[in-house]
Amino acid sequence: MTAVTTTTAVPGTTTGDLPQVRRRRRLSPGRRLPAARLIGPLVLLAAWAAASAAGALDTGAIPAPWTVLRTAGRLWTDGTLPTDVLTSLRRAGYGFAIGLSAGVLLALASGLSRAGEALIDGTVQLNRAIPTLGLIPLFILWLGIGETFKIAIIAIVVYVPVYLNTHAALSGIDSRFVELAEVQGLSRLAFVRQVVIPGALPGFFVGLRLGVTGSWLGLVVLEQINATSGLGYLMFQAQNYGQTDVILVGLLIYGVFGLVSDSVVRLIERRVLSWRRTLSN
Repeated sequence: MTAVTTTTAVPGTTTGDLPQVRRRRRLSPGRRLPAARLIGPLVLLAAWAAASAAGALDTGAIPAPWTVLRTAGRLWTDGTLPTDVLTSLRRAGYGFAIGLSAGVLLALASGLSRAGEALIDGTVQLNRAIPTLGLIPLFILWLGIGETFKIAIIAIVVYVPVYLNTHAALSGIDSRFVELAEVQGLSRLAFVRQVVIPGALPGFFVGLRLGVTGSWLGLVVLEQINATSGLGYLMFQAQNYGQTDVILVGLLIYGVFGLVSDSVVRLIERRVLSWRRTLSN
């Protein structure tokens, strides 16, 4: 495959008088579009509205967007939706905080010590191979059917991707940086601050985004098991009464939570890792 070349001529000269100048191809994705990640959801919403207006959708199975909005307004006005949203946010927040802390601490202990790796990494890999939601019956027997088991399951869903990606980033730090730190006589704390943390941050943020998404995925399942409040409970009750519009309200709120939380993590990542030159920035 041959490269395509173009030539430019200076006024007053002929092409034969100048060497051929190869125009550099632009291979990068280009300038970032403002609010680009909203374009896809908005297109999907517009298609949903157009299909509903044209009567192409069964309103019993997929209500129109305006019907879902009216239902959301009614649930918010009567106080049902605010209570369930706050309950879900509290569960997801507690589980995410515990899982994030556990994932980071275990990754540091395993990534910076061979003894820690021998004790921790195999156990986490075993935990990873076991479906987390399959632990629900066992955790109910251990912790009861209250809030504790739900938060514990969410914490497990979060800590696994945080640990795996942070540990992989730590293992991938160039050994020459370690040798340079030893030559410079850095202390253990200075080594962690100047070499380990910058080297592990890219992988940590990947795990953080997966953990945020996992917390919402786990929550939607857990809140349909022996719960008396929360968005999942609201959707479960709506299923019993055939209220498709209420189910879609819950799903849309989960989707908005996931999109907003992922966008916040991306924004923090761009600010913290602004020193990197990558295709994304």
